This record gives sequence, C-alpha cells and structure tokens, in this order.
Amino acid sequence: MSVFRLIEAEKANFPIRFMCRSLGVSPAGYYAWAQRAPAPRTVEDAHLRQRIGQIHAGSRGTYGAPRVAAELRLGHGIGCSTKRVARIMREAGLAGIHRRRPQRMKRAAHETPFSDDLVERSFRPTAPNVLWVADITQHPTWQGWLYAAVVIDAFSRKVVGWSFSDSLETKVVLEALDMALLQRSPGPGLVHHSDHGCQYTSFAFGRRLREAGIMASMGSVGDAYDNAVAESFFATLQTELLDRRSWATRRQLSTAIFDYVEGFYNPRRRHSTLGYLSPSDYEAVNQPSAPRSA
Repeated sequence: MSVFRLIEAEKANFPIRFMCRSLGVSPAGYYAWAQRAPAPRTVEDAHLRQRIGQIHAGSRGTYGAPRVAAELRLGHGIGCSTKRVARIMREAGLAGIHRRRPQRMKRAAHETPFSDDLVERSFRPTAPNVLWVADITQHPTWQGWLYAAVVIDAFSRKVVGWSFSDSLETKVVLEALDMALLQRSPGPGLVHHSDHGCQYTSFAFGRRLREAGIMASMGSVGDAYDNAVAESFFATLQTELLDRRSWATRRQLSTAIFDYVEGFYNPRRRHSTLGYLSPSDYEAVNQPSAPRSA
C-alpha cells in the first residue's frame, strides 16, 4: 500500500509504468488500488487534517496535540484522541511551540521591608478577585528594552492589568495595578502576590495597595515557584510571541503583547490547568452563585 501511495504522489514527475517496474509492482495492481474507494478512517483523517490545520492556524501556530485535541472536543464537538491528533499533525508537518525558561531580571535594592508570604504556593483560589499575582518581564527591541508589568487573577489565569515602560521605575507596576482595579473593582480581602522586586517593595506601591484595601504578599527571594502563576504566563508569552521574531520599536512590541493578551490569551487560549478552557470562558462558567463575603 505504501508503494502505491508513493507512485500516486510522484506520478506527475515520473511515468507510472516506469515506477511500477522500478518498485517491483504491476501497473494493474496500482490502477486497481487507485480506483478503490478510500477506507472510512482515511476519509476521517482527511477531514480531521483540514480541521486540525484550521485550529493550529487559529492558535497562531502555538498549539500542540493536547490543546488541538481539546479544541476539537470542546470547540467543535469532535472526539479524537491526543495520540491520533499528534499523528495527523506530524504527517501534516504541524507542531506546537515548546516552552523555554524565561530570562530572569536583576533586581535593585529594596526601599521597604518585605511582606509575608500569604500564599505559600497555593495558587488555586475558589473565586475571582481573591488572589492576584504580579511580575515584570523585559524584552529587547531595536530601540532598547521594553518592560512589561502584568497582574493576573490566579483563579482563572486571566491577565487583568498590564503596563509597558522603557524603564523599571515603580510607575510601571502602579499602572498595571490601577488597570486591574479599574477592570475588576475587587471587594475586601484580596491578596496581591509578587516577588521582591524593588518596584513592589517601594513605598508608593505599598501605599497604593493599602489605599485599595489589598493585602500584600511576597514569596521567598529568588524562588520562581513562589510566584509560579506569573512565571508560567511569562514563559508562555516568551515562547508563543516574544521569541518568534525581532521587534523594531517598543511601540510595535507593546502593541503585539496587547493583541496577544486581549485577542488570544484571555478569550481563546486553552489552559490545561483550567480543563482546557480559556481564562474568559473559565470565569463565565464558574461565576460564584452569591457575593463573596469579607
């Protein structure tokens, strides 16, 4: 069967009888194979290959087999094993993007004492606006570094605030926090968790948290696992957007990050930790039945 497929694939380049003679099969056998109706599974694979190609393109070329299989199941109502999806993707030359460890930033001296760790690596709150995590990343452009600060709701992994800057001044994390507050209007009891960057330990940032009634929390120094949700987001951002091309200007890069977050990550990107729902969909189907008490 594989010999006949080879002949079929190359018949535009070589005479069929020449290939049959060279490969040790009969022309009659080839023509009988060519006229035979394809097996049902072959037809199914052809349809799946087209749908998988559309899903892969819609993911901006980032999805591997597990997320493609989840999209088939949840988004299109098509049950298909991850192993079969992986085979079809491999045959079609499609592949997801594999995560790499992001570059860590150097931190400056601290203005104020550290806050206690109120989270202790427990990043699964039972409702939105119970735990926010925050961090800063940096990425080069031809103009110089762009710094991006984000605030993420740990409940849904949704990015609820962000800000961009050409410097590491405290303003960049204040603007990200203010955006999150404007979008979410959280009630009392919210915890804001970060690392020990000088922006988060600054007097101005601590005062803004207190004004908003938010409790500050910080992990141990130099331990990425103590801020794992933010670290995971930046690793994803690095792999799926930042490292896939070079960026001419800070404005070009900040616009691309905005488009990635609001156009793909929040509304559409499927997360394994959320049962392969997107952050927005996860919040939509897990709305608390009653207001959360203080």
